[in-house]
Amino acid sequence: MKVLDLFSGIGGFSVGLEATGMETVAFCEPNEYCQKVLRKNWPEVPIYDDVRELTADRLVRDGIYPDIITGGFPCQDLSVAGQQAGLEGERSGLWSECARLLGEIRPRCAVFENVTNLLTGDGGDWFKRVLWDISSVGYDAEWHCIPASAIGAPHRRDRVFIVAYPNGDDRRGGYRSEPRRGKAWVESGRCSKGQSIKQTYTDVADPIIQGLQGRLHRREDKERQSEYGHAGRGSTAHRQSRENTWAVEPDVGRVANGIPARSHRLKGLGNAIVPQIATVIGEAIWDNFG
Repeated sequence: MKVLDLFSGIGGFSVGLEATGMETVAFCEPNEYCQKVLRKNWPEVPIYDDVRELTADRLVRDGIYPDIITGGFPCQDLSVAGQQAGLEGERSGLWSECARLLGEIRPRCAVFENVTNLLTGDGGDWFKRVLWDISSVGYDAEWHCIPASAIGAPHRRDRVFIVAYPNGDDRRGGYRSEPRRGKAWVESGRCSKGQSIKQTYTDVADPIIQGLQGRLHRREDKERQSEYGHAGRGSTAHRQSRENTWAVEPDVGRVANGIPARSHRLKGLGNAIVPQIATVIGEAIWDNFG
C-alpha cells in the first residue's frame, strides 16, 4: 500500500507504517528542519510544502497514487494548553484540508491523529465536525484513544487515532454488515453514513478497531510475561530490559551546549506520533484491506 503522509513532521507515521510493508510515496510538510530530516531518511520521496495547495490533480500529474492518507493535523488550537480556538483556528483549522483531500483522492483508507481533547472540546462539537466532514465525502470512521504506554513506552502520551474508509459494500476485507458491540478496551467508536451525531458516541468496536484492540492486548500480555516471567519487577534485569526497549529521555542533548539544531530536534520529537502505534494500526489495516 502506498502512503501519502500529510503534516509529516519527522516521519513518525511513515516509520511505523513502513514497518508493516507499506511504502511512503509523498510527504507534505512546511517546516524546513523537518524537511531536512525527511530528505535524509527518504531521499527519493517528494515533499510538498503547503497542504492548501496540494490537490489530487497535482498528485496525478506527478505520478503519485496513494492508497492511504495519514495526517497528524495541528493540535495547537485544540490542546488544553492552547487558546481553544478549535477547528476555526488558523492552525488546527487545516483539518479542512485533510477532509478535502480525503474527498478528492478517495484512498482505500485514511488515518488521522490528534490530542484527545478533540473528542470533548467545545462540548464535543469539534469531534462532531470531524465526523461530519468525513461522512460528507462518503467515508465511515472509527476512532480509538491509544496512549504510548499501551505499546510499552514508559510515559502516557494519549492521542486519538481516527481510521476512515469508504462506506458501502465495496470495501475489501469482508466487513460485517452489522458491527459487533461490546465494551471497548479504551475509548473508541464508529460513525457510519446515516447515523445521527448522537448515535456516533457509542462503544461500538468495528473491524479495524477490533483488530487493533486485540493486537494491543497481545502486546500488553507479552510485555507482562517478559517483565514477570524472566525478571522480578524492580530488579536490575527488569530495569535493563525496559531500558533496552525505551529510553526514558531521547539522546538529543536536553541540557548540553553545542548540540546542532537542539531546539528543532526537540520540537520535531514533541510533535511526532509514536511510530510503534502506527505499526499496530497498519497491521490492523492490512488485516482488513490486504
